Amino acid sequence: MSNEKLKNYNQKLLALLGTIMTLIAFAVLILVIIMGVSEIKWMLDSGDDEPGILSEERIEELQEENKRLQVVSYDFPSLVDTLNLKYLIPVKHKTLNAAEFIDPDIYGLFDMAGYPQGKIDRRYSSSIYGSFNNLLIYDQKNKTISKLFDKRVNFGEINTNYINEDIIVLMKASSEDTFRDGVINLRDMKSLYLYSFSEGELRNISIEGLDVQYFNFVENTTDLLIQFGIDHNKDGRYDEAYEPSVIKLYNFDNDKLIDVIDKNTSNDLQKLLEGTED
Repeated sequence: MSNEKLKNYNQKLLALLGTIMTLIAFAVLILVIIMGVSEIKWMLDSGDDEPGILSEERIEELQEENKRLQVVSYDFPSLVDTLNLKYLIPVKHKTLNAAEFIDPDIYGLFDMAGYPQGKIDRRYSSSIYGSFNNLLIYDQKNKTISKLFDKRVNFGEINTNYINEDIIVLMKASSEDTFRDGVINLRDMKSLYLYSFSEGELRNISIEGLDVQYFNFVENTTDLLIQFGIDHNKDGRYDEAYEPSVIKLYNFDNDKLIDVIDKNTSNDLQKLLEGTED
């Protein structure tokens, strides 16, 4: 093959490879754009449009017209106690496109979402996520069912913990429209609710003006470390980026909250931060 032909061949080969690389780069760019748009859409959908329950004021307006805007919906039962055949049934709600007149024979459609069934372990936890307004305890063995809440609440996670011989369910829930935006949802101030299967009672762990943020069991105990956010500007909503928080220890046996960081240490740290320490 002459040098001229070899040169032409190499040029054509390079041109072909260049075209292929350009097409691959273009395809990757399109894929990145699609993924980016999907991620942005997910963030928008999961943020501003959080499906909370309506505020008391909005409920009163609807009741005057004998109407409703939300209907009850149930998740598929989740087995939490294999031995005694006890299930959790999360109670959700669906917001209608428009308010409808109340019909006592219509209770909405069932939202059948399956969850893995748990087995008793010495120390194990699992969570169910969504937007819930109540929780049912279904005792299949004794053919009984009971609801945990007797008031209007909204929560987004059902955290089930298997500790020794007990099953403890934890939920961060809002019960008032503290942010005054017309709905009761996780933007509002939250309490921590605890239900023990061995006790059969629901506990409310809360402090006025504080918002439950994070919690975790102390290793090998039923006590809880809880981070509370302080609504410093008193707008009815805790802003983690600009407002402070405190740590408390919840003593399960005594049903009491205890300061983890004592007042003297807190004052010393604040003075050190301000530069006013003696």
